[in-house]
Amino acid sequence: MHRRDKWGNRMTLIGITVVVLSLAVVVNLKSASLKAKDLEYQIREENLQAQKDEEEQRTKDLEERKIYVQTKQYIEEVAKEKLGLVMPDEILLKPSEGE
Repeated sequence: MHRRDKWGNRMTLIGITVVVLSLAVVVNLKSASLKAKDLEYQIREENLQAQKDEEEQRTKDLEERKIYVQTKQYIEEVAKEKLGLVMPDEILLKPSEGE
């Protein structure tokens, strides 16, 4: 009977050791997987932050453009460039045909 108890204790010890090692392997694999996902999420976060910064700059540029297009200077610029208009006190000079 003493032999049987010794054999049973060894089997129990081996069983517990196998379970603990199995859990350790599973935890280690999950940890590696989580680290990879964490790295992926950090890269994604950096990309999204860069996009956000770009959009904020674009918004700022559009706000400045909105203010600029309401100025007299912009209206005059468009009138000269696109419509060919001139101010009453301006003199247009054309290059001579020989030059």
